Amino acid sequence: MSNKRKFWTFHGGVHPEFQKEQSTTQPISPIKLPKRLIIPVQQHIGAPTEVLVSTGDTVYKGQLIAKMADGQLGAPIHAPSSGMIGKIEKQTVPSASALNALCIELELDGKDDWGESQLEPYPDFARIDNETLVKRIEEAGLVGLGGAAFPSHVKIGSSAKHGIETLVINAAECEPYISCDDLLMRERTDELITGIRILLQLLKPQQCLVGIEDNKPEAISTMQRATKSLDNVHICAIPTLYPSGGEKQLIKILTGKEVPTGGIPLDLNVLCHNVATSYALYKAVVKGEPLISRILTITGDGVKQPQNIEALIGTPISDLIAQVGGYTSQAQRLIMGGPMMGIPLKNDNSPMVKASNCFLVASITSLQQAHSIHASQPQMPCIRCGQCMQVCPAKLLPQQLYWHTQAKDFERVTEHNLNSCIECGCCDFVCPSHIPLVSYFRFAKSEIRAQDVAVKKSDLSRERHDFLEFRKEREKQERDEKRQKHKEALQKKKAAMAAKKKATGEKEADDPKAAAIKAALARAKAKKTERARKKD
Repeated sequence: MSNKRKFWTFHGGVHPEFQKEQSTTQPISPIKLPKRLIIPVQQHIGAPTEVLVSTGDTVYKGQLIAKMADGQLGAPIHAPSSGMIGKIEKQTVPSASALNALCIELELDGKDDWGESQLEPYPDFARIDNETLVKRIEEAGLVGLGGAAFPSHVKIGSSAKHGIETLVINAAECEPYISCDDLLMRERTDELITGIRILLQLLKPQQCLVGIEDNKPEAISTMQRATKSLDNVHICAIPTLYPSGGEKQLIKILTGKEVPTGGIPLDLNVLCHNVATSYALYKAVVKGEPLISRILTITGDGVKQPQNIEALIGTPISDLIAQVGGYTSQAQRLIMGGPMMGIPLKNDNSPMVKASNCFLVASITSLQQAHSIHASQPQMPCIRCGQCMQVCPAKLLPQQLYWHTQAKDFERVTEHNLNSCIECGCCDFVCPSHIPLVSYFRFAKSEIRAQDVAVKKSDLSRERHDFLEFRKEREKQERDEKRQKHKEALQKKKAAMAAKKKATGEKEADDPKAAAIKAALARAKAKKTERARKKD
């Protein structure tokens, strides 16, 4: 159902060139099976998974190949297709840290054979209890597909217990160039709505608000038609303003409520889910398919046929580019994500992961026109214009954060609420000095995390040392107590023996028989002494 609703505004925001039409002229295209997949064992917030396969093993599509460690936050990993396990070693993965991570190589056999690995489908999910549905979400390895990759079963399970008033479906897709959610809403509408219905069953919210930026009219009209029969679902065409797709920003636009600093939407009885996650939820529950593929955008003036494709998790980026016709002569920068929040990559050897929603291949010129940090423009000194502060959606002071980061004064950086930075790139977009502010903030966050880890290690080491000293003292005290008890017992024993001996001596004096025995022993001893004297 769709009604005219009141919308609120958030602080800041910018209007970049969105360039979404490049990739929306063709329908979603399934990618051809690649020859191999590179599957990182950690594609989520939390602990790495435990590898269950070895080199040379044959696996089926959907088979569990890495599981969550007991009691750890995470999501299992499944084989996206059938084939043989190759190397299991550290390889390059697409991430801001540019560090290698443990990956499982899978040489595909071309059969795409499920075997018996497919999960039991629940087409009539309304008859399935919530506990079973949450367990299915966990088994399927679902994570948030909006970029955070937080394990979905944890988010949904905790929210269901807490109680939700408003379910927000994030379909804003505010980042320039990216259009996979737009095409998903247009082409997979019924499946997507089914995913939302599953969420409604699990969470029982009073209302569900689907936020879509008004630069996607086809998606809006399609979703409106599909939700006519759902009284508590509202399709909300919100004004186009970057970054309206930020979780806190979208909640403010739709509800007027502000998530407090350091807080989460659950504090407001609100839960936000990405539209692509809802579609993956449908596939996991209704079709019994774990999260082994996703829809993503391949775009930019550096590829021949920008479009949206559905590809298997672990597909090398080079294969994705080949699927859209290959590179053009304009291919100068490769970015995972969009030009505002994306991560620049050195090459196309790494694979797509669960959190990959776009690969942008662009020329420096196009990125300069977008005023993007990735354009490698020369950095100039800060002129203290304050524009970064005016556009920051988190109401931060980017200029102050920048100066304190340069000075490596991370205590002051923390005091200025760096953790509230969503790395949206608005400050980069407006900075006339081309200062890569977000890069500085990412550096500061990584340093603060490293310091926190060091402090925790130091605290743990101190706790272990203190416990060792306590244990030594306790063992010494136990030994001393044991010695004292032994000494007291020995003294008691000696006293008892002395008393017994004394009592025995008195008895012998009164007993003629005992006296005769004693006299005989004395005579024998005297004779022995006499014989020894004569020999001498």
